[in-house]
Amino acid sequence: MTTTGGFADLGRILVIIPTYNEAENVEPIVGRLRAALPEVHVLIADDNSPDGTGDLADKLAIDDDHVHVLHRRGKEGLGAAYIAGFQWGLGQGYDVLVEHDADGSHQPEQLHRLLEALRDADLVLGSRYVKGGSVVNWPKSREILSRGGNIYTRLALGVPLQDATGGFRAFRRQTLEGIGLAEVASAGYCFQVDLAWRALKAGFRVAEVPITFIERERGQSKMSQRIVVEAMLLVGRWGLAYRGNQVRQGVRKLTGRGSTDRPRASQGS
Repeated sequence: MTTTGGFADLGRILVIIPTYNEAENVEPIVGRLRAALPEVHVLIADDNSPDGTGDLADKLAIDDDHVHVLHRRGKEGLGAAYIAGFQWGLGQGYDVLVEHDADGSHQPEQLHRLLEALRDADLVLGSRYVKGGSVVNWPKSREILSRGGNIYTRLALGVPLQDATGGFRAFRRQTLEGIGLAEVASAGYCFQVDLAWRALKAGFRVAEVPITFIERERGQSKMSQRIVVEAMLLVGRWGLAYRGNQVRQGVRKLTGRGSTDRPRASQGS
């Protein structure tokens, strides 16, 4: 397989779509992706959905050689599904791997923004909260929770990102290979923070570009109180360790035995 079209310079591109009970959404979102960027390949990573999503994915794959399906044993969380998808894509030799929701909240027609920015970055985040980004059809309480989570993440971890929790992002394969995927333990909401923070700590170039996030119209959201609590606890734990390490590095710097580095990121448009 050879990538053709506007992003041939990036190599082979794989868009990973985790699914669990997304029978209403999987066909429309794959169709939009294939129409927006015909050169990309799609991997549907289905967690043994009881509503038949996996069967629908198989039919899409039969009809389109750019669509692939990874059947998983059961629901193990968003992070586990993405890691399985990353591992599959890396094993198949893809050069760019993209995270993309199945529910229509991410707009396939905006994927080109991430890929264009990836020419000068190692990881690109589709951001709701940089200039030009937006959220549509969210209740105010949900937006406050999301923005608050990102402020909390910036304060705790010192990451210079406006939207570290978003799930529309594009990785170079070298980035995924360099951040220790085997050590990633977070599963849900916190998974996205974990990967972005690992990329920054490893010295990779991380950029943010504006996207429009639209709340799903069909199906049920997978967000839960448990996922939010997990995120707060994990980020808090990581933040304490990070700040403790900063103090130790500061002491070493004052005594001439080391220096401190702060993660850096960039914003694009």
